[in-house]
Amino acid sequence: MTDTSNARPAEGEAQAPRQSRLLRLMRYLPLIAPVLLWAVPCWVLLYTGQHWPLPVTVAGTALFVLGLAAMPLAMMRGHGRRQQDRAAIIGDTLLGGSWVLFTWSVLLGILLRLTLTVAGVGESEDRARVVTWAVLGVSAALLAWGYVEARRVPRVRRLDVPLPRLGAGLDGLRVVLITDTHYGPLDRARWSARVCETVNTVEADLVCHTGDIADGTAERRRAQATPLATVRATEARVYVTGNHEYYSEAQGWVDLMDELGWEPLRNRHLLLERGGDTLVVAGVDDVTAESSGLVGHRAHLAGALDGADPELPVLLLAHQPKFVDRAAAAGIDLQLSGHTHGGQIWPFHHLVRLDQPALAGLSRHGVRTLLYTSRGTGFWGPPFRVFAPSEITLLVLRSPQQR
Repeated sequence: MTDTSNARPAEGEAQAPRQSRLLRLMRYLPLIAPVLLWAVPCWVLLYTGQHWPLPVTVAGTALFVLGLAAMPLAMMRGHGRRQQDRAAIIGDTLLGGSWVLFTWSVLLGILLRLTLTVAGVGESEDRARVVTWAVLGVSAALLAWGYVEARRVPRVRRLDVPLPRLGAGLDGLRVVLITDTHYGPLDRARWSARVCETVNTVEADLVCHTGDIADGTAERRRAQATPLATVRATEARVYVTGNHEYYSEAQGWVDLMDELGWEPLRNRHLLLERGGDTLVVAGVDDVTAESSGLVGHRAHLAGALDGADPELPVLLLAHQPKFVDRAAAAGIDLQLSGHTHGGQIWPFHHLVRLDQPALAGLSRHGVRTLLYTSRGTGFWGPPFRVFAPSEITLLVLRSPQQR
């Protein structure tokens, strides 16, 4: 037998400095990220052999410095204590624009320049200027297209979902999922009404909203949320909180959704019966609820299923996909989630995958549990969607015992 008691403290001592360094780095990330987002494009577009006339270089550098200074200031005024909508719009737009410019400065700054060099196209200065115009052209085109994609009414995505435990009487049940509407600084009351009209054309049995309804309190965003009262469903309209509700008085949103005729499923369930068969429709608060400090708010799956027959199939609403680990352990049949936005602006989805087990679409977890992750109906912050289209989802539940 080998005694490892002396080795463990040494390992712990070695890990502690590494963790401490990582924590220190994470603290400085909010300061480092804006600098990189603006400094890298500035260097690639102006200082990598272009030899622009001095007025062009000075003016271009001044624009990047102005963006670097304005973006965090506007974000703080817009999303901090002051909650100034105009500042939020400016900060969010600068954030999205700088992310796209940074991404394509890196990609084209390396790939296109390398391709032109290998192909022997032009002199060094010519190649550098071609890269600059290509980056600016691609970024402008993607931002224009991304803005249109973000502001349009989402297309309906239809998907058949087989649930082995679903009774034949419930075969063909039509479940519509909307999520992450993020009513916010940009007034989207008309957009909200058109989304609700589109949902009504689907003729759903059950309509679900899985959270992040808005950025701002229910009082401030009431006009944008009010059209949700017009949504029709033959059985029920249900709602669970997302993490953004806990940034802006979540209980106010729970109360407003109740007022608009939606069932807030706060760690509880309801039974949906048809053709002699029953489906348990359960919902939990977002996983961030408990840390919000709001009394009674937490994600409590056992409470949501309390009193439900364990032999019945369960449809669970949980805002974040990462709740699926608990759902799978409890034998949930289908979990509906949002939160990821599908990454919203490519290639941000790589960072999303560090935090969530699924980005978009249907996935299996464990023996029984299916997870459907929506790319979201609206957008958060930057008014752009690049290679991550929004969606209204129609899930048609299928039983293996079809009559």
